[in-house]
Amino acid sequence: MNAISSLFLSVGTGEETRQIAVEQRAGKAPGIFWLNGFRSVMSGIKAMTLDALGAERGLAVTRFDYSGHGRSGGDFNDGTISRWLEEAEAVFATTEGQQVVVGSSMGGWIALLLARRMLRAGRPIKGLVLIAPAVDATSTLMRDRMTEAQRFALETQGFYERESAYGDGAYRYNQRLFEDGEHHKLFGSVIETGCPVHILQGGQDPDVPSAHAQKLVTHILHDPVTFTLIPDGDHRLSREEDLARLRAAVLGMV
Repeated sequence: MNAISSLFLSVGTGEETRQIAVEQRAGKAPGIFWLNGFRSVMSGIKAMTLDALGAERGLAVTRFDYSGHGRSGGDFNDGTISRWLEEAEAVFATTEGQQVVVGSSMGGWIALLLARRMLRAGRPIKGLVLIAPAVDATSTLMRDRMTEAQRFALETQGFYERESAYGDGAYRYNQRLFEDGEHHKLFGSVIETGCPVHILQGGQDPDVPSAHAQKLVTHILHDPVTFTLIPDGDHRLSREEDLARLRAAVLGMV
């Protein structure tokens, strides 16, 4: 079995320096590069399903925790798309050969941003698998479900809190997250990925509605896109049948 190595990668300079926890399974290319969702960690069921797939097929697998998440350093309340994208780029730079990038929810948004940057840098990725991709979430999905009280709290105290639907406490949403998200909006222009894209979307997803994912399809005009709607699927898509679809989508890219 191909071994896993654990490391901490220093990202940023000065007061912005944070230590990012990374797990890398040795193996052949194309590797699998995993991007967590908001408040999710690299030991989650989908991430570990892909790690097991890598072990089974002899593929390299890279997982990491964003700053303020899991075993990485930094404060979650300092988190922004720019900050987490910078970390994704730094970890991606440690990989060798072509990569299939898999992003869940917010990780799907970051995956698209990473693909665009790699395309411009002359290192296009091999494929994208996006699970309920929360593209432009700060200007669409998050704002759309704010209550008046939450809007008022955001304007007056710079943050609001919302109880998680997944039983892991209250999530804090900071003004800097929303302000920074404006610099990374993808809707409104053609999205260039330079690779095939496969979107897995639950039809019963309360966080990223299927219409949002379908809107994404209409913005990817120059690359082949497969859209798989799972009518009874939720946001996490972590049932056995969902994980089987995820494995198949990744193997299709490999």
